Amino acid sequence: MDRRELIDQALRGVEAWERKWGPYTPSPASQPDVDLPALLDAYAARMDASFPFFHPRYAGQMLKPPHPVAVAAYLAAMVVNPNNHALDASQATSPMEVEVVADLARMFGFAQPSLGHLTSSGTIANLEALWVARELAPGKAVVHSQDAHYTHGRMCQVLGVESRAVRALPDGRVDMSAVEAEVRGGGVGTVVLTPGTTGLGAVDDIQQALALKERYGVRLHVDGAYGGFYTLLDEYEAYRAIGSCDSVVVDPHKHGLQPYGCGAVLFADPAVGQFYKHDSPYTYFTSDELHLGEISLECSRAGAAAGALWLTLQAFPLERDRGLGELLAACRRAANDFAALLKESDRYALHLEPTLDIVTYWPRRARMSEITEAANTILQDGMADQENPLYLSTLRVDADAFASLHPDVERDAETVTILRSVLMKPEHEAWIPQLKQALDRLAE
Repeated sequence: MDRRELIDQALRGVEAWERKWGPYTPSPASQPDVDLPALLDAYAARMDASFPFFHPRYAGQMLKPPHPVAVAAYLAAMVVNPNNHALDASQATSPMEVEVVADLARMFGFAQPSLGHLTSSGTIANLEALWVARELAPGKAVVHSQDAHYTHGRMCQVLGVESRAVRALPDGRVDMSAVEAEVRGGGVGTVVLTPGTTGLGAVDDIQQALALKERYGVRLHVDGAYGGFYTLLDEYEAYRAIGSCDSVVVDPHKHGLQPYGCGAVLFADPAVGQFYKHDSPYTYFTSDELHLGEISLECSRAGAAAGALWLTLQAFPLERDRGLGELLAACRRAANDFAALLKESDRYALHLEPTLDIVTYWPRRARMSEITEAANTILQDGMADQENPLYLSTLRVDADAFASLHPDVERDAETVTILRSVLMKPEHEAWIPQLKQALDRLAE
């Protein structure tokens, strides 16, 4: 079934449910006094400014549309508009959320019972994990890599918690010796680890970090917002260690095929639910079961997000050789195929072997400043090409890290801007030759 057929069937299901409750007359006030077809045409014209995130020629940032299954499920639930804060407002979608969170917990290897829920974003999911960490270790700092997502430093500011950024290795992984030095010095409550940084896609050594947890008693929080689902491929030992950490975040709106507005946070110890405990005189009244609003910092949350993820995971189960794992494997193959072509190129050089589906590379030049100029020109020229556009992104790299990997390039700047492609659509796999051809045209 294509997207339109899925949407039509989803809407028919909602309309059949609506008819069960009997006819009623919509209020005249709910009918806008405008030409709606013309207004929708104007809206479509405004949306025409968007980049083609759906197409393989978009190989820039971490952007792609949700899967049609997720679109249909979200639309059907959105029309009903359940609020997953309380069972009273989400009799159908709250149980779906409980099921998908249990699926995610199993994927990461968390022993049961654990605790978790969906959030509106990875930022909020990380905020909740760091908030719980603060409550368990008040007055103690959070250590993270300088290449970790900036949300950790920002959320520590929100929480009034000291954050300490330690150096990253040239390949983007956190320097575990620097982490241990901070932890050994005292005053550290939590260490943040990233299996898939948003810049390079680097996977931190989570297995090594487990020794710090055992030796010093620090909490380990895993920010798998981008790369978390790659645990399905069982490619790196680091992913197998996540189940022994204290908390993990993952964003289904990235590799989970969902629309924006769907993150998730999970805790290994369900006892941390004590920090969420609150009471409302009007919210929780139809069930003695746990309401998701009792274990979430957010109040109103779209039940449609839970419904869309639930149906998607029925269609694409969290398995290695089928379902979501098969889609992720295609993205990995695309990254490896692209990297292989770049290594053979006389116009471009590979910056790092891809760890996940992010490929970084640079136009061959003698000086760092020339690489930056050429990369920026290629980025702009690719977007400006009317007949055969190509959408890339760039990454600013510290000169020391770049020089350690590419010592033959003359250092005449403190940073160098390189090219970066996020190949997070399985459709990229078949399009790698065209991507390389387009890059070569831009280099000319």
